[in-house]
Amino acid sequence: MTADDKLLELAGRLARTLTSGDLDHTLARITEAAVEALPDVDYASITVLHEDGRLETVAPTDDLLWGVDAAQYELREGPCYQAAADDVHIASPYLAKDERFRRYAATAVAAGIEAQVGIRLFEAPRSRGALNLYSREAGSFADLGALGQLFRHQATMAIDYAREIQNLQEAVRTRGRIGTAVGIVMERYKLSDDRAFAFLTRVSQDGNVKLRDVAERIITSGD
Repeated sequence: MTADDKLLELAGRLARTLTSGDLDHTLARITEAAVEALPDVDYASITVLHEDGRLETVAPTDDLLWGVDAAQYELREGPCYQAAADDVHIASPYLAKDERFRRYAATAVAAGIEAQVGIRLFEAPRSRGALNLYSREAGSFADLGALGQLFRHQATMAIDYAREIQNLQEAVRTRGRIGTAVGIVMERYKLSDDRAFAFLTRVSQDGNVKLRDVAERIITSGD
């Protein structure tokens, strides 16, 4: 199997994650698959640029990306910020030497990231999203080639999926409320993150109530 064949196979696999279903799960599968299957990718996340200018990291594959992405948002520079705000895709194979991102590069290199690429993933009426790929190896992503074509294709799939969601911002807010409810359940019952989420899911299924409504009740009622 050639490299292009492998990328086409991956395109099909990623496309299958963009069927109707939970948005968070779909975005998490995209970043996980990027790390698992794409060459030189050590970490991945998605940046959502909201209509009000707020930037948010979604589905990071490693906790270190919270700080790395936050630095880009604060400085308003870096491949993931630029891909969400301006460009379809942008690569920085040698971050340490990249004059475009001198301030951000110091943070990235200190975190062990030597190369990075941002690729526009979707454009919804009230938000934009970019896929962020990170590598610990300098020189990675020097030639996007078929990789860029793959994710341009995936962008179409992601946009189609986003259009099925009436309000992407509401979906992101719901994710935050569910996270808050999970934290409450973890603290109250001394459960792990996974078990607390499973508890909420079970309550949702048993009561035939949407998960977001279960989360809202826990937050507002204290029950």
